[in-house]
Amino acid sequence: MTVSAFMFIISAHAQVPADSLLGKNEKAGKYVSIRGFSMYYETYGTGEPLLIIHGNGGSINNFVYQIPFFAKNYKVIIADSRSQGKSIDTGDSLSYEMMADDLNGLLDHLKVDSCFVIGWSDGGINGLLLAMRHPEKVKKLAVTGANLLPDTSAVDPEIYAWAKALGDSVQKLPLTPETKTNRKLFHLLSYEPNIKPQELQKIKCPTLVIGGDHDVINTRHTMLIAESIPKSYLWILPNSGHSTPIVYKDIFNEVVNDFFKNPYRKIEGTDRLN
Repeated sequence: MTVSAFMFIISAHAQVPADSLLGKNEKAGKYVSIRGFSMYYETYGTGEPLLIIHGNGGSINNFVYQIPFFAKNYKVIIADSRSQGKSIDTGDSLSYEMMADDLNGLLDHLKVDSCFVIGWSDGGINGLLLAMRHPEKVKKLAVTGANLLPDTSAVDPEIYAWAKALGDSVQKLPLTPETKTNRKLFHLLSYEPNIKPQELQKIKCPTLVIGGDHDVINTRHTMLIAESIPKSYLWILPNSGHSTPIVYKDIFNEVVNDFFKNPYRKIEGTDRLN
């Protein structure tokens, strides 16, 4: 099973319309040479900039329900990450830190000084790292299904073993351009990220940390992420797995939009009664 097939399983409920132009829109899409590779990106709408980041093996069209919604009030910027979608990268290595710096490079190219950010799954990890490594670029951050570690303290043990087995099988396939890419992406699933919770103290922007109560990311780990960020809210969706932007698309969009629009408030003391 390839990474593309792996991501298809995750986003199976997306039901992208056959005529959808997301991810292949010649009017909205462009290539830009950034940090040694060719990145494909699309932009939609007008207003304050909003960067959306997809997960492992995914692409722009994973956000078929978010792009039209947010493009009504924001300038939506969304790219195919390095070695994924239509972005071309023939390098031998891949890391979350590389992808976060790639996104920073894209924002520089677009002359975006600061933006809102939504990240799903590996895109959530990239969002956290973008806010850590380039804090001036992130105004507010919403992440769903992100993790800090590549082990069973963070990931459901059954899912972790399944993904590890798939990655091991990819390593045994004959080396082709496709398997080279898949090896890099499965390496991320099994061996990265390695972020210490205390490092999240570097995130200065208000952050909404989201997870499903039956996510592939353990709920306790999602709580740890929220607890480690100075200005954070925590939102655990009931009866939900990993695909919160898809299965709960309407409420997901509304809650994230409300988070972006309203000032962050510190809730302590008697305010906890409200």
